[in-house]
Amino acid sequence: MSDEQTGLYLLTPPSIDLATFPDLLARVLDTGAVACVQLRLKDLNDEGIIAAVKKILPVCSKREIPLILNDRPDLAHKTGCDGVHIGAEDGSYAEARAIMGEEHVVGVSCYDSRHRAMDVGDKGADYVAFGAFFPTTTKEPATWVEPEIIEIWATFTTVPCVAIGGINADNLAPLVKAGADFVAVSGAVWNHPNGPEAGAIAIARAIAKASEELSIEQAE
Repeated sequence: MSDEQTGLYLLTPPSIDLATFPDLLARVLDTGAVACVQLRLKDLNDEGIIAAVKKILPVCSKREIPLILNDRPDLAHKTGCDGVHIGAEDGSYAEARAIMGEEHVVGVSCYDSRHRAMDVGDKGADYVAFGAFFPTTTKEPATWVEPEIIEIWATFTTVPCVAIGGINADNLAPLVKAGADFVAVSGAVWNHPNGPEAGAIAIARAIAKASEELSIEQAE
């Protein structure tokens, strides 16, 4: 298990308005609650993704927060993103690493498969992602995942893991206590009734509370 506190891995909304989103993202990042941003725009063509990166990357870079592009190692490399995140249908880890090089982040979705996680972890993946843990509006998972997979992973390897899928401030505690290095969140931030900034702060506070509870439990 990592000695560092779990970080907020922020997924962008399914669609964004490039005229307003960079400023909104800047305000969210300025809360200090976010450790990493993933640009996740599955419905845009290549030109749209490139245009989005050009607007969003400077916002993240100015604050020294990595920007990870979903699905497309070719565009991640071309646009200068800090890394790429690939799923089962986005090509192999080896292909993504060959495109990105050793100096950039390559993360891999492993769903409920520790075997897949061990395979890509042994090959050099910078992190693996498990999930979905809870109902989510972005994707219907083939299999639901229990926090135990994170606990087992954190016990036997140092490769960081990201928990993803329907995570919010009310349900993240078991994932933090299991040893997740990051929790990936989208709707709980962007759709927060008091605004995205409040959503990010709520996640950060919930993480801190769960971490404190874990420390107390371990000390008893």
